[in-house]
Parts: sequence; C-alpha cells; structure tokens
Amino acid sequence: MYATRPGALPSRFRRERVLIVGCGDVGLRVAGQLPKRVRLLALTSSTERVATLRAQGITPLLGNLDQPASLRRLAGLGTRVVHLAPPPSDNLQNWQRDPRTRALLHALSQRGLPQALVYGSTSGVYGDCAGAWVDEAARVNPQTPRAHRRVDAEQQLRFFGRSTGTRVHTLRIPGIYAPDRDGGTPRARLLKGTPVMVAEDDVYTNHIHADDLARACVAALWRGKPQRSTNVSDDTDLKMGDYFDLAADLYGLPRPPRLPRTQAKAQLPLMLLSFMGESRRLSNQRMKRELRIRLRYPTAAQGLASN
Repeated sequence: MYATRPGALPSRFRRERVLIVGCGDVGLRVAGQLPKRVRLLALTSSTERVATLRAQGITPLLGNLDQPASLRRLAGLGTRVVHLAPPPSDNLQNWQRDPRTRALLHALSQRGLPQALVYGSTSGVYGDCAGAWVDEAARVNPQTPRAHRRVDAEQQLRFFGRSTGTRVHTLRIPGIYAPDRDGGTPRARLLKGTPVMVAEDDVYTNHIHADDLARACVAALWRGKPQRSTNVSDDTDLKMGDYFDLAADLYGLPRPPRLPRTQAKAQLPLMLLSFMGESRRLSNQRMKRELRIRLRYPTAAQGLASN
C-alpha cells in the first residue's frame, strides 16, 4: 500500500521541482517548455548523458529503473513527475507487466509524494479498431506484448493516484515525428524503398509532432484531471501509405511501392507488420478541450515541412 500525502513541506522545498524520467528527445523538449522558475531534474542511467543534461539546465540523477535500489534518492525530490520511460522489452519474468513503473512508484511513495504525475503511454492500448474513430471512453484491447505492458503501467499509475492523492494523468501517444528528431521523419524509409500496403489493405495511422507532445506533457502537469487519460494526436486523417506518399512528395523522393497484405507479410519485418495490423483514428477533442492545447502543427503536412 502506498503512503498518503504528508503535511506541508518547509519553505525551502516549496519551489516547483519537475522530475523527468526517460529524458530523451521528448523529455528535453518538455524541459525547454517549462517556466524558468521550475527546477529541472532528470533520471538517467548513463554517465554519458550527464553533461548533456547539465548543459540544458537539468540536474542529472544517476539511477536505473531496472535496478530498484538505485532509485531510493528519488523519494521526495519531484513535486511533479513526467514519466516517459518505456517498459522493458526483454528479460521479463512476466511479459504482461511493467516492472520499471512499479519500481518508480515504489521509490516515489517513500517520502514527499508528488502533486502530479504525467505518464506517456501509447495509443496501442486500444488495439485494432478497424479504422474507427476512438476516444478515451473506448475499452483498452491490447494486442501486442508491448501494449499489454503499457496497460499494466496505466493500471499501476491509476491505483497509485487513487491511493495517494497524486494527480495522475496518462497521455496516449501515437507515432511521434519531427524533422529535428533522430529518425523523426519517413525520409530514411523512403530512401530504402520500403513498401507500403495497397489502399484496400491499408490502415489508418496517427501522429503527433514532438513539440506539440511536449506542450501536452506540460499542460497535463498543471491542467490534467486526476486519474484521466487523454489522446495526444494531431488532426491528420490519413492511411499509412498516404502518409508516406505525402512525405515523399514533400522531399522530392519516389513514392514507396504498394503491396497487398499477403505479399507484405512475406517481405516486411515483424515489427513493421505489427504496426500495419492495427487501424484506428484518434479523437483529440479531450486534449483540445481539457488541456486547452492549440496544435502548433495541426497536420503532418505542416509538421514535416517545418524546420
């Protein structure tokens, strides 16, 4: 059982301190969106990341989510937490569970509970919806091991919020892109000539620019409702093949070849096929209404063309 919220902290501890767990590309963008008055901290398992974090005005905290004993120092440090670390993908005793989130919550519960916690989940928790529009009222239906682990993380966090009073808000995130993000555009795949599926077999896909995602994380830290999930997606309504055609036209590259699903199964990697096996369109109305997000890049065409 988790501890309940303690009384008021001494004045020297009242300055907002945002702890970012999983401070990669999106985490650094979140840090850049936060007010200057906020003290920034980030958990990292890599000594090589320490200098990079410090250069961004972030205090690095060495620790590893796969080594729970290394997380003890996190207790009481963050008044608000952004949890962007994915579950592990191998060496699992139970493939449906996320031990990293469990270890983090245990550490955070030891002293000085955070006021708010934002978790970056995945829209994959909805599974295949046959191209239907999906809002947050839809039941989760995970169909891959990684989606099952995300559902487990969401459930752990919801219980933590209800038990402790911490305001937990989950963001369900689709494909993240940005021209200035490593691997953040379809360019490399287009240059390889990787096929996409013919229109009749194709799936709907959803996207969010990394900068808009960072803005949503910050908004959820202060405006997110407790124990609430929000889809974070732009306004694009495209099938996957059309998205790659759009990118190819923007970059002046050949459009990718099209294959029927039967041939795609024989030629494409399993990981890529798993993304081609689920079709849904995410409603972003709750994001706009409750988090009051006005998208800087409402469509993938605008985002891919940005610098």
